[in-house]
Amino acid sequence: MTDHTVIRKVRRLPLAGEVLASAGQRVAAMEIVARALLPGNITAVRAADQLGVTPDEVLRLLKKGAGESVEKGEALAETKGFFGLFGAKLAAPVSGVIEYISPVTGTLGLREPPAPLDLTAYVAGTVEEVMPGEGVTIVTAGALAQGIFGVGGERHGALLTVSDGPAAPLDEAKLTAACAGRVLLGGATVNVAQIRKAAEVGAVAMIVGAVSDAVLRAYLGYDIGVAITGQEDVPVTLILTEGFGQLPMAERTFALLHRLQGCEASVNGATQIRAGVIRPEIIVPHADDAPAHERAEADSALTVGSRVRLIREPYFGRFATITALPAELHAIETEATVRVAEVDLDGDRVLVPRANLEIIQE
Repeated sequence: MTDHTVIRKVRRLPLAGEVLASAGQRVAAMEIVARALLPGNITAVRAADQLGVTPDEVLRLLKKGAGESVEKGEALAETKGFFGLFGAKLAAPVSGVIEYISPVTGTLGLREPPAPLDLTAYVAGTVEEVMPGEGVTIVTAGALAQGIFGVGGERHGALLTVSDGPAAPLDEAKLTAACAGRVLLGGATVNVAQIRKAAEVGAVAMIVGAVSDAVLRAYLGYDIGVAITGQEDVPVTLILTEGFGQLPMAERTFALLHRLQGCEASVNGATQIRAGVIRPEIIVPHADDAPAHERAEADSALTVGSRVRLIREPYFGRFATITALPAELHAIETEATVRVAEVDLDGDRVLVPRANLEIIQE
């Protein structure tokens, strides 16, 4: 957790598309920076069966061929029947393009129109790099806090405190119409009825210290697995800063976010502990991020005496103090050699990779 650091976010499309922003451009969090077209679904039409003909006759009867566009309800083919009576007609069930016609089965495939996929900046900042056809890298300076676990994807809104302190639970009386579009700072914990009420009044996200497994299960409607979170279909993104159970939010975390009340925040509940750590995050860009880059880069360096939180197993979520920064590389369990730090972990001195440390700004 830090109140001033440089944050870089790579925003990449899932498939090739068009980048709409340029290097050096200032962008807002909800501004679209890239766009792609998702291929439409294919609808299989059993033409031979519907027309009552053999598969090889379908090609002769069709009024349009592969690659041509059709409109929903448009007549694609018809048969005359006996003496011009009892004929069959084939109408397009959807609008789209004829992608294929099978002479073996007498089936044709209609590809529906592509759906646009817009990629937003997610954080307010400056476009640092453009990856043609793929996306952009956005840099900003601001406050950054990371949680232990979260559910729900990217959200954006102004911070609003709805708790009396880091050890106090969320105050349900404060869940009013003023919460619409806001990221709520909820203190120690919250129950499922309060999460649902927050959704009803229009809140987009909620940050609390911890919740019980039962609350999370009731909110989602199922047990969460070990896979990456963040894709859940939930109205309010939920971020836990400390873990599960009954835990107060860390005082520094609450104080930082409470001080930033009213500022625009970008949050994401995506979490993955295994096979590469992804942690839920709260980002609050500063308005003066242009001159802040140099200050934040200097502030972010690890030094002896720095307070840190460990962000990977076997010490995931624990706090420590750096006691030494060895210059030589050390081998770790994966057989890689990395830079490490010696930390005091409740009286024990242990070596951990520096990449596994998060600086806690005092």
